[in-house]
Amino acid sequence: MPLTAMQVKNAKATEKAKKISDGRGLYLLLTLRGSKLWRFDYRFDGKRKTLALGCYPDVSLSEARYQHEEARRLLAQGQDPSTVKQQAKQAQRAAVADTFGAVFEEWFAKDKDKWVAATQNYKRRRMDADVLPWLAHRPLAEIRAPELLAVLRRIEDRGALEMTKRVLNLLGEVFRYGIQTGRIEVDPSRALGGAIKTRRVRHMAALTDPAEVAALLRATAAYRGSFPVQIGLRLAPLLFVRPGELRAARWEDVDLTKALWSFTASKTGYAHIVPLAHQAIALFHELLPLTGHGELVFPSARSNARPMSENTLRAALIACGYDGTRHTVHGFRATARTLLDEELGFAPHLIEHQLGHRVKDALGRAYNRTKHLPARREMMQRWADYLEDLRDA
Repeated sequence: MPLTAMQVKNAKATEKAKKISDGRGLYLLLTLRGSKLWRFDYRFDGKRKTLALGCYPDVSLSEARYQHEEARRLLAQGQDPSTVKQQAKQAQRAAVADTFGAVFEEWFAKDKDKWVAATQNYKRRRMDADVLPWLAHRPLAEIRAPELLAVLRRIEDRGALEMTKRVLNLLGEVFRYGIQTGRIEVDPSRALGGAIKTRRVRHMAALTDPAEVAALLRATAAYRGSFPVQIGLRLAPLLFVRPGELRAARWEDVDLTKALWSFTASKTGYAHIVPLAHQAIALFHELLPLTGHGELVFPSARSNARPMSENTLRAALIACGYDGTRHTVHGFRATARTLLDEELGFAPHLIEHQLGHRVKDALGRAYNRTKHLPARREMMQRWADYLEDLRDA
């Protein structure tokens, strides 16, 4: 007799496991641990087999009977229900493994050790904030360019145009990994190169005419603001590092004996070395009695635990008569890049190394912070001498 819902609910095993039949191979298996398991016994290719249909009460009597009928239908078509079920599970697992989110995690885990911590954190933050909420569960093979464009438009609408470009590049990295691992054949992000807005590049104002640079150096030498700001203004053209790197300089990184300042470049994440000309060493020695008891070379006027404000040197330069339309603190980098090449004749690759840019050699080897260090040391001394001559002429 077919089972009733009440019989299934009240059924319990006694001294041993037992089966309660519902007919045509379907039964409820009662275990000594109290589980109630739906099973279907059948024969396929002359072999006796059992198909698991779930556990009561998660699978009700009516649901078990539905699955039973589906299994019998497969048998009538010459298919093994157990094999079909296993194939469905494998397809489901593959579908989960081939979602954008899963492929991203796989790619990220594979490549993250190649990046510095800042790069790892940036890629993770951008994905978590701007991409995964919309694409994490989408099968990689089903994602098309318009869907990616909708994701990028959300970033673009915030006015973050440079970030939009970077996220597009990040998407391309994930899709290329999908191609390499056989999940997809085409990278849809490649179709979006001209579809996103581009940021108008604004170059920082910088003086590159030697006569104008000479006047600038005389003006900054005459500045009479606070002493750390005086030193900062005079070091900026000598070292031509990024303004934020100068402001964040730490005494422990400055070796006045070896005439080297070593730190991590803020933009590239690479370790960077600045050889110190004797003029720069003299300026550091002047400042040492005032701020050398703390960690920061240029601490804030309000707190020794924080670096000088980003507006401090800018305001000092304005006080010298140079606003952002004529010259900026960052502009000292362009000044050095131009005059080291055009006036002093140094090789561009030496200048680029000293600017802390990503420089690779002919074989594609990555930037080496110690590369050409003797030549860069000579360049930095000649540069300091050149600036001194300009100022005193």
